[in-house]
Amino acid sequence: MTSLLSPRADAGPAIELEGVRKSFDGVDAVRGIDLSVPLGTTYGLLGPNGAGKTTTIRMILRILEPDAGGIRLFGGPVSQRALDRIGYLPEERGLYRKMRLRRVLAFFAELKGMPAWQSRPRIGEWLERLGLADRADARVQELSKGNQQKLQFISAVLHEPELVILDEPFAGLDPINQQVLKEIILDLKRRGRTILFSTHMIEHAERICEHVCIIAQGSKVVDGAIGQVKRAHGGEYVALALEQWAPAAIAAVRSSPLVAHVREQGNEAEVGLRAGADPQELLRALVTAGVRLRRFERVEPSLEQIFLERVGAHTVAEAEAREVSRV
Repeated sequence: MTSLLSPRADAGPAIELEGVRKSFDGVDAVRGIDLSVPLGTTYGLLGPNGAGKTTTIRMILRILEPDAGGIRLFGGPVSQRALDRIGYLPEERGLYRKMRLRRVLAFFAELKGMPAWQSRPRIGEWLERLGLADRADARVQELSKGNQQKLQFISAVLHEPELVILDEPFAGLDPINQQVLKEIILDLKRRGRTILFSTHMIEHAERICEHVCIIAQGSKVVDGAIGQVKRAHGGEYVALALEQWAPAAIAAVRSSPLVAHVREQGNEAEVGLRAGADPQELLRALVTAGVRLRRFERVEPSLEQIFLERVGAHTVAEAEAREVSRV
C-alpha cells in the first residue's frame, strides 16, 4: 500500500465543537454539545440509535448547519479547503449504482483533487487489500451490501485524508470483514491519521479508540480517554468464568445481596458489586453455594457496561424531567 503523508502540524485539535445545537420540527437532536478531537487520535462517538451521532457528524462536515454554537476544523473555521482534508464514510450508501468500481473510485478521487495518474495505482492497491480486485470492472449494483460498504470505505480514504470520519463503518460486514476493517483503521492510526467514528457497537470502540464520547438523546453524558472514563466510573467489578454454564450457578450470582448487576457472555460474566461490597466475600459465598469457577478476577468495568449504565441513567433522568415539566 502506498505510504501516507505525515499529518500537518496545525495549531489546535482536528475538530472542535462548542455549544452546538440542532433541532428538527421543534425536537432537539443535538443539545449544546462541546467536543474536542485531538490530532492523531482515534475517537469514538458512541450512542444508541437516534442519539444525535449522525446529525453531529453532518454539522461537522457542513452538510447541515447548526442552529447555535461553533465548529472549527484543524484550528480554523470550516472551509472547503479544510473539508478537502477529510475522508467521510456516511451511514447511508452514496455510490452510483450503474458505474463500474474502478470508475466510481476514480470519480471520487477526482472530486478531492487527485488526478487519474495518481489515483490509478492506489485504486488497484485498495481493491486488492479489501478483496475486490476481481470485481474491479463490475457495476456497483452487482455487489453485495457488505462489498458496497467496503467500496465506500475505499472512496473515503483513497485521497489519503488527514482526518477520517466513519459513520457506522462496520454496518453490513460479516465478522471476518469487520476484522479486516478494524486492522485498516488501526493501520491508519499508526500512520498518524485522526479518526472519528460513530457506532453503537461498543466492543469495536473499546478495542480501537483512545478516546470516547457517549451521547444520549442529543446530550453528552461521558467524554474522555478510555482509561480515565473507566477509572472515573467507580465501583467494584469482577470478571468470572464458570466451569460450565448452569442456570443455578447464574442464579446464585444474580441473587447475591452483594451484586448490583450482571452482564453474561456465555460461561463468563461481568459482575458489578454494590457499594461497599467485598469481592472476597462474594467469592466465599459462591464457593459455599457450590458454584465452580475457572476465573474470579477484579477488573475495570467494560466500556459496554459504562455505556449501558450511563445511557440508561440519562434516559431515566430525561423522562423524569419531562414528567415534572408537565405537572
